[in-house]
Amino acid sequence: MPTSPSMTTAATTRRIEGKPRVIVTRRLMPEIESRMSELFDAVLNSDDHPFSDEEMAAAVKDCDVLVPTVTDNIDPDLLEKAGDRLKLLANFGAGTDHIALAAARARRIVVTNTPGVFTDDTADLAMALIIGVMRRMREGTRIVRHGEWGGWTPTGMLGRSIGGKRLGIVGMGRIGQAVAHRARAFGMQIIYYNRRRLPESVERIFGADYAATVDELVAASDIVTLHCPTNAETHHLIDTRRISLMKPGAVLVNTGRGELVDQEAMITALENGQLWGAGLDVYPDEPNVDERLIAHPNVITQPHIGSATEEGRTAAGLKIIANIQSWADGHSPPDRVIEGYA
Repeated sequence: MPTSPSMTTAATTRRIEGKPRVIVTRRLMPEIESRMSELFDAVLNSDDHPFSDEEMAAAVKDCDVLVPTVTDNIDPDLLEKAGDRLKLLANFGAGTDHIALAAARARRIVVTNTPGVFTDDTADLAMALIIGVMRRMREGTRIVRHGEWGGWTPTGMLGRSIGGKRLGIVGMGRIGQAVAHRARAFGMQIIYYNRRRLPESVERIFGADYAATVDELVAASDIVTLHCPTNAETHHLIDTRRISLMKPGAVLVNTGRGELVDQEAMITALENGQLWGAGLDVYPDEPNVDERLIAHPNVITQPHIGSATEEGRTAAGLKIIANIQSWADGHSPPDRVIEGYA
Protein backbone atom coordinates (compact mmCIF):
# COMPACT_ATOMS: atom_id res chain seq x y z
CA MET A 1 0.00 0.00 0.00
CA PRO A 2 1.39 3.45 -0.81
CA THR A 3 2.40 5.09 2.43
CA SER A 4 0.79 8.50 2.90
CA PRO A 5 2.39 11.23 5.04
CA SER A 6 -0.18 10.44 7.73
CA MET A 7 0.94 6.84 8.07
CA THR A 8 3.90 5.53 10.01
CA THR A 9 5.23 1.99 10.20
CA ALA A 10 8.07 -0.09 11.53
CA ALA A 11 8.90 -0.82 7.91
CA THR A 12 7.15 1.19 5.21
CA THR A 13 9.27 0.14 2.25
CA ARG A 14 9.98 -3.51 2.95
CA ARG A 15 8.19 -6.49 4.39
CA ILE A 16 9.43 -7.64 7.79
CA GLU A 17 10.24 -11.30 7.38
CA GLY A 18 8.10 -13.58 9.54
CA LYS A 19 5.90 -10.81 10.91
CA PRO A 20 2.30 -10.28 9.80
CA ARG A 21 1.55 -6.89 8.29
CA VAL A 22 -1.00 -5.18 10.53
CA ILE A 23 -2.76 -1.99 9.43
CA VAL A 24 -4.49 0.01 12.18
CA THR A 25 -7.17 2.41 10.99
CA ARG A 26 -7.13 4.84 13.97
CA ARG A 27 -4.73 6.00 16.67
CA LEU A 28 -4.48 3.70 19.68
CA MET A 29 -2.89 4.25 23.10
CA PRO A 30 0.87 5.00 22.72
CA GLU A 31 1.99 1.91 24.62
CA ILE A 32 -0.24 -0.26 22.43
CA GLU A 33 1.14 1.19 19.21
CA SER A 34 4.69 0.79 20.51
CA ARG A 35 4.12 -2.86 21.35
CA MET A 36 2.47 -3.51 17.98
CA SER A 37 5.49 -2.05 16.21
CA GLU A 38 7.76 -4.40 18.15
CA LEU A 39 5.72 -7.51 17.43
CA PHE A 40 4.32 -6.92 13.95
CA ASP A 41 4.97 -5.18 10.65
CA ALA A 42 2.65 -2.44 11.88
CA VAL A 43 1.27 0.44 9.81
CA LEU A 44 -0.13 3.10 12.13
CA ASN A 45 -2.39 6.09 11.56
CA SER A 46 -0.28 8.93 12.96
CA ASP A 47 -2.85 11.74 12.62
CA ASP A 48 -5.94 9.68 13.51
CA HIS A 49 -7.87 10.64 10.38
CA PRO A 50 -10.78 8.43 9.31
CA PHE A 51 -9.76 6.30 6.34
CA SER A 52 -11.33 7.25 3.03
CA ASP A 53 -12.89 4.54 0.88
CA GLU A 54 -9.76 4.55 -1.27
CA GLU A 55 -7.44 4.20 1.73
CA MET A 56 -9.51 1.37 3.15
CA ALA A 57 -9.53 -0.48 -0.16
CA ALA A 58 -5.76 -0.10 -0.44
CA ALA A 59 -5.30 -1.27 3.16
CA VAL A 60 -7.21 -4.54 2.83
CA LYS A 61 -5.14 -5.45 -0.23
CA ASP A 62 -1.83 -4.92 1.59
CA CYS A 63 -2.24 -6.47 5.02
CA ASP A 64 -2.61 -9.80 6.73
CA VAL A 65 -4.47 -8.20 9.63
CA LEU A 66 -6.73 -5.15 9.65
CA VAL A 67 -7.53 -3.45 12.97
CA PRO A 68 -10.77 -1.52 12.33
CA THR A 69 -12.98 0.44 14.70
CA VAL A 70 -16.65 1.41 14.85
CA THR A 71 -15.96 4.26 12.40
CA ASP A 72 -15.07 1.78 9.63
CA ASN A 73 -17.64 0.10 7.42
CA ILE A 74 -16.34 -3.38 6.63
CA ASP A 75 -18.92 -4.43 4.08
CA PRO A 76 -18.95 -7.29 1.52
CA ASP A 77 -17.72 -5.04 -1.30
CA LEU A 78 -14.66 -4.04 0.71
CA LEU A 79 -13.87 -7.63 1.64
CA GLU A 80 -14.16 -8.60 -2.01
CA LYS A 81 -11.35 -6.13 -2.78
CA ALA A 82 -9.05 -7.73 -0.22
CA GLY A 83 -8.06 -10.65 -2.38
CA ASP A 84 -6.64 -13.66 -0.58
CA ARG A 85 -4.16 -11.94 1.70
CA LEU A 86 -6.39 -10.52 4.44
CA LYS A 87 -6.92 -13.25 7.04
CA LEU A 88 -7.84 -11.47 10.28
CA LEU A 89 -10.07 -8.56 11.26
CA ALA A 90 -8.99 -7.70 14.82
CA ASN A 91 -11.75 -5.27 15.72
CA PHE A 92 -11.20 -2.54 18.32
CA GLY A 93 -14.41 -2.78 20.36
CA ALA A 94 -16.98 -5.39 21.30
CA GLY A 95 -19.64 -4.42 18.76
CA THR A 96 -19.31 -5.90 15.28
CA ASP A 97 -22.41 -4.51 13.57
CA HIS A 98 -20.13 -2.53 11.23
CA ILE A 99 -18.53 -5.75 9.95
CA ALA A 100 -20.15 -8.07 7.40
CA LEU A 101 -19.61 -11.23 9.43
CA ALA A 102 -21.20 -13.58 6.89
CA ALA A 103 -19.03 -12.22 4.09
CA ALA A 104 -15.92 -12.52 6.27
CA ARG A 105 -16.76 -16.10 7.11
CA ALA A 106 -17.34 -16.93 3.44
CA ARG A 107 -13.86 -15.62 2.64
CA ARG A 108 -12.34 -17.50 5.61
CA ILE A 109 -11.39 -14.26 7.35
CA VAL A 110 -11.26 -14.61 11.12
CA VAL A 111 -12.96 -11.83 13.11
CA THR A 112 -12.08 -10.97 16.70
CA ASN A 113 -13.32 -8.29 19.08
CA THR A 114 -12.56 -6.96 22.56
CA PRO A 115 -15.43 -8.07 24.82
CA GLY A 116 -15.73 -7.06 28.45
CA VAL A 117 -13.14 -4.30 28.60
CA PHE A 118 -15.64 -1.44 28.16
CA THR A 119 -18.47 -2.89 30.24
CA ASP A 120 -18.00 -0.89 33.43
CA ASP A 121 -17.00 2.31 31.65
CA THR A 122 -20.13 2.30 29.48
CA ALA A 123 -22.35 1.39 32.43
CA ASP A 124 -20.84 4.25 34.44
CA LEU A 125 -21.67 6.70 31.65
CA ALA A 126 -25.23 5.36 31.34
CA MET A 127 -25.78 5.96 35.05
CA ALA A 128 -24.23 9.41 34.78
CA LEU A 129 -26.68 10.27 32.00
CA ILE A 130 -29.62 8.90 33.99
CA ILE A 131 -28.70 10.99 37.03
CA GLY A 132 -27.75 14.01 34.95
CA VAL A 133 -31.07 14.14 33.11
CA MET A 134 -33.19 13.43 36.16
CA ARG A 135 -31.43 16.20 38.12
CA ARG A 136 -31.30 18.66 35.17
CA MET A 137 -27.52 18.96 35.39
CA ARG A 138 -27.11 20.25 31.85
CA GLU A 139 -29.45 23.17 32.53
CA GLY A 140 -27.92 23.84 35.95
CA THR A 141 -24.42 24.00 34.51
CA ARG A 142 -25.60 26.44 31.85
CA ILE A 143 -27.26 28.94 34.18
CA VAL A 144 -24.23 29.02 36.49
CA ARG A 145 -21.77 29.51 33.61
CA HIS A 146 -23.91 32.25 32.07
CA GLY A 147 -24.38 34.12 35.34
CA GLU A 148 -28.12 33.46 35.37
CA TRP A 149 -28.37 31.83 38.79
CA GLY A 150 -30.22 34.03 41.24
CA GLY A 151 -29.54 31.92 44.33
CA TRP A 152 -31.23 29.07 46.13
CA THR A 153 -35.01 28.90 46.35
CA PRO A 154 -37.34 26.11 47.56
CA THR A 155 -38.77 25.64 44.07
CA GLY A 156 -35.70 26.36 41.96
CA MET A 157 -34.29 23.83 39.48
CA LEU A 158 -36.53 20.99 40.61
CA GLY A 159 -35.49 17.67 39.15
CA ARG A 160 -36.68 14.17 39.91
CA SER A 161 -35.49 11.52 42.35
CA ILE A 162 -34.25 8.28 40.87
CA GLY A 163 -34.93 6.13 43.94
CA GLY A 164 -38.04 4.06 43.37
CA LYS A 165 -38.19 4.82 39.65
CA ARG A 166 -38.51 1.92 37.22
CA LEU A 167 -35.56 1.57 34.87
CA GLY A 168 -36.24 -0.34 31.67
CA ILE A 169 -33.12 -1.97 30.24
CA VAL A 170 -33.25 -3.10 26.61
CA GLY A 171 -30.47 -5.66 26.21
CA MET A 172 -29.38 -7.48 29.37
CA GLY A 173 -25.90 -8.56 28.33
CA ARG A 174 -22.70 -7.55 30.09
CA ILE A 175 -23.37 -3.81 29.93
CA GLY A 176 -27.08 -4.09 30.67
CA GLN A 177 -26.37 -6.16 33.77
CA ALA A 178 -23.66 -3.72 34.89
CA VAL A 179 -26.19 -0.89 34.59
CA ALA A 180 -28.73 -2.92 36.56
CA HIS A 181 -26.16 -3.50 39.30
CA ARG A 182 -25.52 0.23 39.60
CA ALA A 183 -29.17 1.22 39.36
CA ARG A 184 -30.12 -1.27 42.06
CA ALA A 185 -27.67 0.45 44.41
CA PHE A 186 -29.53 3.73 43.78
CA GLY A 187 -32.81 2.13 44.79
CA MET A 188 -34.25 1.79 41.31
CA GLN A 189 -36.62 -0.96 40.21
CA ILE A 190 -35.41 -2.98 37.22
CA ILE A 191 -37.39 -4.31 34.29
CA TYR A 192 -35.58 -5.73 31.28
CA TYR A 193 -36.09 -7.09 27.80
CA ASN A 194 -33.64 -9.53 26.25
CA ARG A 195 -33.72 -11.96 23.35
CA ARG A 196 -33.32 -14.73 25.89
CA ARG A 197 -34.72 -14.51 29.38
CA LEU A 198 -32.06 -14.66 32.07
CA PRO A 199 -32.03 -17.50 34.62
CA GLU A 200 -34.25 -16.86 37.63
CA SER A 201 -31.19 -16.80 39.89
CA VAL A 202 -29.75 -13.85 37.92
CA GLU A 203 -33.08 -12.03 37.97
CA ARG A 204 -33.15 -12.36 41.75
CA ILE A 205 -29.71 -10.76 42.04
CA PHE A 206 -31.00 -7.60 40.39
CA GLY A 207 -34.58 -7.88 41.63
CA ALA A 208 -35.40 -7.63 37.93
CA ASP A 209 -38.72 -8.27 36.22
CA TYR A 210 -38.76 -9.66 32.69
CA ALA A 211 -40.73 -7.96 29.92
CA ALA A 212 -41.76 -10.33 27.16
CA THR A 213 -41.76 -7.52 24.57
CA VAL A 214 -40.15 -4.13 24.07
CA ASP A 215 -43.65 -2.64 24.01
CA GLU A 216 -44.31 -3.99 27.49
CA LEU A 217 -41.00 -2.62 28.76
CA VAL A 218 -41.36 0.93 27.47
CA ALA A 219 -44.93 1.20 28.76
CA ALA A 220 -43.87 0.18 32.27
CA SER A 221 -40.67 2.26 32.58
CA ASP A 222 -39.94 5.74 33.90
CA ILE A 223 -36.53 5.64 32.21
CA VAL A 224 -35.51 3.49 29.23
CA THR A 225 -31.84 2.75 28.53
CA LEU A 226 -30.61 0.97 25.41
CA HIS A 227 -27.83 -1.65 25.42
CA CYS A 228 -28.42 -3.81 22.36
CA PRO A 229 -26.64 -4.14 18.99
CA THR A 230 -27.99 -2.68 15.78
CA ASN A 231 -29.34 -4.99 13.12
CA ALA A 232 -32.40 -5.26 10.90
CA GLU A 233 -34.60 -6.03 13.91
CA THR A 234 -33.35 -3.21 16.16
CA HIS A 235 -33.02 -0.39 13.61
CA HIS A 236 -35.28 2.41 14.94
CA LEU A 237 -36.28 0.14 17.81
CA ILE A 238 -37.53 3.28 19.56
CA ASP A 239 -39.83 4.94 17.05
CA THR A 240 -42.96 7.09 17.10
CA ARG A 241 -45.21 4.17 18.03
CA ARG A 242 -43.06 2.97 20.92
CA ILE A 243 -42.50 6.49 22.24
CA SER A 244 -46.29 6.91 22.29
CA LEU A 245 -46.46 3.87 24.60
CA MET A 246 -44.06 5.42 27.10
CA LYS A 247 -45.26 7.21 30.20
CA PRO A 248 -45.77 10.94 29.68
CA GLY A 249 -42.56 12.64 30.80
CA ALA A 250 -40.40 9.52 30.54
CA VAL A 251 -36.64 9.69 29.94
CA LEU A 252 -34.62 7.97 27.19
CA VAL A 253 -30.92 7.12 27.51
CA ASN A 254 -28.85 5.76 24.61
CA THR A 255 -25.23 4.68 24.94
CA GLY A 256 -25.62 1.86 22.41
CA ARG A 257 -25.89 2.94 18.79
CA GLY A 258 -27.55 5.97 17.23
CA GLU A 259 -29.53 3.83 14.78
CA LEU A 260 -31.51 2.28 17.63
CA VAL A 261 -33.61 5.45 17.85
CA ASP A 262 -35.70 7.24 15.24
CA GLN A 263 -34.13 10.63 15.91
CA GLU A 264 -36.97 12.68 14.40
CA ALA A 265 -39.52 10.84 16.52
CA MET A 266 -37.41 11.43 19.63
CA ILE A 267 -36.99 15.15 18.92
CA THR A 268 -40.74 15.56 18.35
CA ALA A 269 -41.43 13.82 21.66
CA LEU A 270 -38.91 16.03 23.47
CA GLU A 271 -40.42 19.17 22.01
CA ASN A 272 -44.02 18.23 22.84
CA GLY A 273 -43.18 16.96 26.32
CA GLN A 274 -43.90 13.27 25.81
CA LEU A 275 -40.25 12.78 26.73
CA TRP A 276 -39.04 14.87 29.67
CA GLY A 277 -35.40 14.52 28.71
CA ALA A 278 -32.75 12.35 27.11
CA GLY A 279 -29.16 11.33 27.73
CA LEU A 280 -27.31 10.60 24.49
CA ASP A 281 -23.82 9.39 23.72
CA VAL A 282 -24.48 8.16 20.17
CA TYR A 283 -26.17 9.57 17.08
CA PRO A 284 -27.27 8.30 13.65
CA ASP A 285 -24.98 10.66 11.69
CA GLU A 286 -21.86 11.00 13.82
CA PRO A 287 -20.09 13.33 14.34
CA ASN A 288 -23.09 15.50 13.43
CA VAL A 289 -25.50 16.22 16.28
CA ASP A 290 -28.88 17.77 15.53
CA GLU A 291 -29.07 21.39 16.71
CA ARG A 292 -32.49 20.75 18.25
CA LEU A 293 -30.92 18.24 20.63
CA ILE A 294 -28.15 20.68 21.53
CA ALA A 295 -30.70 23.43 22.20
CA HIS A 296 -33.03 21.38 24.41
CA PRO A 297 -32.47 22.28 28.09
CA ASN A 298 -32.81 18.73 29.36
CA VAL A 299 -30.93 16.74 26.74
CA ILE A 300 -27.38 15.78 27.66
CA THR A 301 -25.26 15.25 24.55
CA GLN A 302 -21.92 13.47 24.86
CA PRO A 303 -19.40 12.78 22.04
CA HIS A 304 -19.51 8.95 21.98
CA ILE A 305 -17.35 8.55 25.10
CA GLY A 306 -18.90 5.43 26.58
CA SER A 307 -15.61 3.54 26.37
CA ALA A 308 -13.33 6.56 26.60
CA THR A 309 -11.14 5.80 29.60
CA GLU A 310 -7.38 5.28 29.60
CA GLU A 311 -7.80 1.95 31.32
CA GLY A 312 -10.46 0.63 28.96
CA ARG A 313 -8.75 1.69 25.76
CA THR A 314 -5.46 0.17 26.94
CA ALA A 315 -7.15 -3.09 27.89
CA ALA A 316 -8.80 -3.24 24.45
CA GLY A 317 -5.44 -2.72 22.77
CA LEU A 318 -3.89 -5.53 24.78
CA LYS A 319 -6.72 -7.84 23.73
CA ILE A 320 -6.11 -6.97 20.09
CA ILE A 321 -2.41 -7.77 20.43
CA ALA A 322 -3.22 -11.08 22.12
CA ASN A 323 -5.69 -12.00 19.37
CA ILE A 324 -3.24 -11.16 16.60
CA GLN A 325 -0.36 -12.98 18.30
CA SER A 326 -2.48 -16.07 18.91
CA TRP A 327 -3.62 -16.12 15.28
CA ALA A 328 -0.06 -15.57 14.01
CA ASP A 329 1.08 -18.52 16.14
CA GLY A 330 -1.47 -20.75 14.45
CA HIS A 331 -4.02 -20.86 17.27
CA SER A 332 -7.66 -19.83 17.43
CA PRO A 333 -7.73 -16.31 18.89
CA PRO A 334 -9.29 -16.05 22.37
CA ASP A 335 -11.86 -13.47 21.30
CA ARG A 336 -12.94 -14.98 18.00
CA VAL A 337 -16.39 -13.82 16.94
CA ILE A 338 -18.85 -16.50 15.85
CA GLU A 339 -21.43 -15.17 13.42
CA GLY A 340 -24.72 -14.72 15.21
CA TYR A 341 -23.09 -14.55 18.65
CA ALA A 342 -21.03 -11.38 18.35
